[in-house]
Amino acid sequence: MAGANDTGGPRPRWPWGRGDGRVSVGAGGVGAGGSIEGSALGENSRVANIHFHEAPATPVAWPVEIGPVPALASAFQPRRELRERVEGARADGGTVVLTQVLSGGGGVGKTQLAAACASDAVAEGYDLVVWAAATEAQQVITQYAQAAARVGVAGGDPEADARLFLEWLATTSRRWLVVLDDVTDPAVLTSWWPASRTGSGWVLATTRLKDARMTGGGRTRIDIDVYTPDEARTFVEARLTGEGMEHLLDERVAELVATLGHLPLALSHATAYMINEELTCTAYLGLFTDQRISLEEALPESADTEGYGRQITTTLLLSLEAAQAADTTGFATTALRLVSLLDPSGHPHALWSAPPLLDCLAPDAASPAQAHKTLRLLHRYALITCDTRAEPRAVRIHALTARAVREAIPEAGLPELATAAADALVHIWPYPDQLRPDLAATLRANTDVLAAHASDSLWDSVPHAVLGRAGESLSRSGLVAPALAYWQSLAADCERRMGHEHLQTLTVRSALATAYADAGRLSEAVGLQERVLADCGRLVGDQHPLTLGVRNNLAISYGKTGCTEEVVGLFERLVADCERQFGDEHPHTLTARNNLATAYREVGRVVWAVDLQRGVIADSERLLGAEHPDTLGARISLINCYWQAGMVEEAGELLTPLIADGERLLGYEHPETLNVRNHLAYYYWRAGRVDEAVALLEALVADRERLMGADHPETLTGRSNLAVAHWETGRWEEALSLLRRAVADLDRVLGSGHPETLGARSTLARYERKLLDDY
Repeated sequence: MAGANDTGGPRPRWPWGRGDGRVSVGAGGVGAGGSIEGSALGENSRVANIHFHEAPATPVAWPVEIGPVPALASAFQPRRELRERVEGARADGGTVVLTQVLSGGGGVGKTQLAAACASDAVAEGYDLVVWAAATEAQQVITQYAQAAARVGVAGGDPEADARLFLEWLATTSRRWLVVLDDVTDPAVLTSWWPASRTGSGWVLATTRLKDARMTGGGRTRIDIDVYTPDEARTFVEARLTGEGMEHLLDERVAELVATLGHLPLALSHATAYMINEELTCTAYLGLFTDQRISLEEALPESADTEGYGRQITTTLLLSLEAAQAADTTGFATTALRLVSLLDPSGHPHALWSAPPLLDCLAPDAASPAQAHKTLRLLHRYALITCDTRAEPRAVRIHALTARAVREAIPEAGLPELATAAADALVHIWPYPDQLRPDLAATLRANTDVLAAHASDSLWDSVPHAVLGRAGESLSRSGLVAPALAYWQSLAADCERRMGHEHLQTLTVRSALATAYADAGRLSEAVGLQERVLADCGRLVGDQHPLTLGVRNNLAISYGKTGCTEEVVGLFERLVADCERQFGDEHPHTLTARNNLATAYREVGRVVWAVDLQRGVIADSERLLGAEHPDTLGARISLINCYWQAGMVEEAGELLTPLIADGERLLGYEHPETLNVRNHLAYYYWRAGRVDEAVALLEALVADRERLMGADHPETLTGRSNLAVAHWETGRWEEALSLLRRAVADLDRVLGSGHPETLGARSTLARYERKLLDDY
């Protein structure tokens, strides 16, 4: 590297002029040494406005740093993937300087990443590195003018010198980097973007904006997000270890970084607070998640050990005032508050076309187009992300930004916002939602988050409809354990808030009983359902729709316990009552008929079952559609009837299209799809394709254990079926071991008198006798 007075190193290669002077080609203006208008090269020459600058009185001391470049934070993470994207964008630039615009929300580390690039440029021997704050034009002009003086092209007037500096950058062959930090208004830089005709320069800009004016003209935006989970964890571990505080790390460090949303600024504040107060990860998590503690208390200004200079809330919401000033609709603040009450991971853009949300923005005045415009405004100022390509999570917000917004919502305004959000979720919730599992999961997540932030606002004497929708969605999706936990919690809330005999409480308790049955806890299901039925009969009568629904669910639970004869009579009466109450073509009536067909099959009245089931399928296809889950369920029931009747080929003909429809419409792991896969295995077994049946059953048992639990009745039955298949392939010891386990589990879970238990025990005894006879 050249010393302070060393002029023997590389000199700029100027395209025109003498070796003892400096010549810059620009768009106009007069340089320090005068200018020549036109050129002796001819009137068509493109050379014009040539500025001659006298050589500086003292030689330039290369390298030159104007800034200074901010120091890197303690435990700074190199973020190699992002650096590779920056370098990749530079490599695509060719000979024209390509400006990378690092765009992201508050606290994601844009400035730190730019500082790392600048520090590396210095270390790599760049001749010039300029760091300029860019929130105002004057800041940029001042730094450019200072740089002009240092490289020897200044004349005395700051703005003129700044333009001379840009001309010098455009033509010099020296390597240079200019960083424009925190651009808040693209108009500020309209005349101040550096360029290079020699390809020796590089520009980095940091901004919260995602504005189209920041790109184009050789500028490329690179979106900067939070740390990856590994980077966030490494930061915490390095920061605490560096202070000799590694004893504060415990098993919840991953949970800690996830709770802080992997936000670099929050991690910096949190670890400083932990060091100051000697708090473990677990202890800090308890403080941070305490609803009584504000964000500024959990991440206080005193924890700003890196000299960032702002409180965390101020940092996260720094651009809100600018967004409000640019808001022509007047909806920005309300929209941001609504977003903050929902899942930070995202909600559907369609929510902003729902009348309840539009009315909350402006009663009878807001349109979907205006709502979208508001979301894009908030997106442009990095307060949220609005990207319709990311449906069903198109509208997202960082969890800490959402918390900062929520803490500023006036208490009196929370119920209106929460109710509007809940009403909008119900409005866009499809039925049945099994056909759109991603959307269903997103809506459930948003309901959970909304309830966590505004629970009391969703109870106006009765639970808001969205709470029931979320529970129904869990049950319909076959998420057995989460559904049971959800209904247990909601039932407890109903009894506490409304009393034991309120109709809403009875409805939720009936749903809870069904969840018990789905989980294989049949004795609890039957007991609870019987109590609910007694209460319904006493309070609203035997023919009330709620009572009819409870009777249906109780009959199903009876059937699962093996009481098949009683079930037939229950469903025959239920079908008659539903036809009288709802009509022949109501979905409730079709459901009751489908269940009656199943009951007929269970008691051996197969001809009746097949006839009734075919009628249900025809009605379901006509009234609900061929792809409705109820129609698919009826087709599965018909296959069961065919097996019972020995109609193997008929069953096989239904299986191939049914398994394709189940996987496409419900998903590979939905309980109904698992049921069809079990049927396919049975078909293979009946057709002599035993090896294929074994492979299917092994995968099926593993999936049921994972998805439904090791003790779920269908898992236990699957083990029995697998044991039989193993026996048929000659794996006798393996079959006996599996079957003995299945019998013990069935006896424990379903009871010794249950048909499934009796059947498995009978098969086990037969196999054991067979094995003894063979020996």
